[in-house]
Amino acid sequence: MTRYAAQVDANQAAIVSALRGIGATVAPLHRVGGGCPDLLVGFRGRNLLIEVKDGGKPPSARKLNDLQADWHGGWKGQVAVAEDADAAVAIVLGAALRGAVS
Repeated sequence: MTRYAAQVDANQAAIVSALRGIGATVAPLHRVGGGCPDLLVGFRGRNLLIEVKDGGKPPSARKLNDLQADWHGGWKGQVAVAEDADAAVAIVLGAALRGAVS
């Protein structure tokens, strides 16, 4: 099995700050490993999973690695990828507007 070091993307702190700024709670999961997404976000009574990718990197460096792709492909719930704070906030607020978050 391929092992990837637990890394924090350069933009993760800004994303966490933006999410907390809209009233979400955020638990970092990047150390869990096995392809698990980077953030668990609680918003209006629901949970969302967000994989953080650095939008400032070239597209090839923003792809899910093999473990992440397997995890995302096998997960039977919500999971999303955000490349910046605006995208993360849009994921959370979009889920709220669609009724996925009450």
